[in-house]
Amino acid sequence: MVRISIDPVTRIEGHLRIDVEVDGGVVNKAWASCTMWRGLEAILRGRDAREGWVFAQRFCGVCTTVHAMASVRAVEDALALDIPPNAQYIRNLILICHALHDHIVHFYHLSALDWVDIMSIPKADATKAASIAEGSSSWSGNSRKELEAVQNKVKGLVASGQLGIFSHGYWGHPAMRLSPELNLIMFSHYLQALEFQRKSCQVVAILGGKTPHIQNLAVGGVMNAINLNSLATMNMDRLGMLQAILEDLIPFVQQVFLVDNCLLAASYPEWFKYGRGVANYLAVPDLPLDAKATKFDLPGGVIMNGDLASVRPIKDWKDDAFRKAVTEDSTHAWYQGGGPLQPYKGETIPDYTDFKEDAKYTWVKAPRYDGNPMQVGPLANILVGYAQGHPLTRKWTDSAFTQIASVHGLKVTPNDMQSTMGRYLARSIRSSMLADLALDHLELLKTNILNGDDTTYNVPTFPKGEVMGMGMHEAPRGALSHWVVIENGAFTNYQAVVPTTWNASPRDEKGVPGPYETSLIGNPVVDAEKPLEVLRTVHSFDPCMACSCHTLDVSGEEIAQVKVQ
Repeated sequence: MVRISIDPVTRIEGHLRIDVEVDGGVVNKAWASCTMWRGLEAILRGRDAREGWVFAQRFCGVCTTVHAMASVRAVEDALALDIPPNAQYIRNLILICHALHDHIVHFYHLSALDWVDIMSIPKADATKAASIAEGSSSWSGNSRKELEAVQNKVKGLVASGQLGIFSHGYWGHPAMRLSPELNLIMFSHYLQALEFQRKSCQVVAILGGKTPHIQNLAVGGVMNAINLNSLATMNMDRLGMLQAILEDLIPFVQQVFLVDNCLLAASYPEWFKYGRGVANYLAVPDLPLDAKATKFDLPGGVIMNGDLASVRPIKDWKDDAFRKAVTEDSTHAWYQGGGPLQPYKGETIPDYTDFKEDAKYTWVKAPRYDGNPMQVGPLANILVGYAQGHPLTRKWTDSAFTQIASVHGLKVTPNDMQSTMGRYLARSIRSSMLADLALDHLELLKTNILNGDDTTYNVPTFPKGEVMGMGMHEAPRGALSHWVVIENGAFTNYQAVVPTTWNASPRDEKGVPGPYETSLIGNPVVDAEKPLEVLRTVHSFDPCMACSCHTLDVSGEEIAQVKVQ
């Protein structure tokens, strides 16, 4: 038996350590440890509830918008405050484009190189590669000339011996099996993706004032001024600019990102058998269509034990069963206390002990739904939507299945999606759905403005005494909820139950492990010195551990410590 520690896991957001025990080339035990404390909940206590979102979006340096949005929704829920339709649509457009950015970056820049061997690209036949790419998609960037240019760049890089960010890949690993031509196609799209993830950020920045860390939110709506007669505000020219950017971006998502994932799935069919892990799935509804958030474009729901027929819809953000079911357990986390606490009563008091696999070993708590670990993220989105017959989910999921079958005849079903490869495929299906909805929500905004509604904000009123609220958002990595207790306008408790907390959960008080840990059981490891297969499954969740940071000088020395009481 071999013990492997991967610390840190790279090409993720934040700080993650994975330990596995491998016996006979197969993982039989795993531990996931987040090695940095977040602490934002403690910083938020005592703050004015109107400014909480400004701090809350510092939970992360990438997914800033999602925490800002969940925070304002939590306060609005506590106040029973509706927001204007224009504010819903502007928020939705920001969330859609943030998610597209996140998913493009995850696949191409954070995880594709677990599957794509760029060192084989010099051997590729560019003419043959162009024929494969053009036969799979109508994308205009697949010509032989384009692919030859990329191949020449890689040849120059390899010849120089200075590989830079590509220095430490597991190149030549026996688990990398794409042909040189497919490696060339995927890497060509890796480079093109840099431009299209930028376009997604451009939309977020236009609407949010900047990105990361948008500036346009407010409890009660958004601060975007609308005046069709002013050059300085939201007007038809600005809306036309947004439409033009989206029309550039959408073909890349649907003709490249989805197609590449289908080619990958068809090339590595065995990865539909690995990485299933926890088969309980949770997704929350999002993209509200009215001021009161009673109708949504994306469905939520709960699936237990991998049985799609068991799906229980979550129809809106007031779902009482969800509010009662969620707890967080800190038995194996570096916090005081132990057993499950409902988030309104949650505690975040540090209690560091070093890594002890049978005791406390991570800064991540163990969220539970009715006492059960849950898997969240795009796979949960797709399974929950497919099980409910959601038309847009079925359209793009069935399209992906057809494209995979067209390569080598591989038939994939929704049940097969419960796997490492299923999580990759689900992210590209979800992105294709969001690309469709981007133009829909822009049209809703334009129509509402042209009908004479320029309202974007309702003034919040804070009552005397205590109120509680919960804000949901289906973030790129899955179900996110912020839980707030407010007294006389200030937070007295603030707990964020984030997607990576669900997926990176440690064991709970009953010893039941979370999704990362469970999904690694049964994974093959061909070379213990190069545990590529472990990284494939971990990266399939798109880990995001970052929530706080220290300050260092250029030599790596710590400048200051801030103690949060």
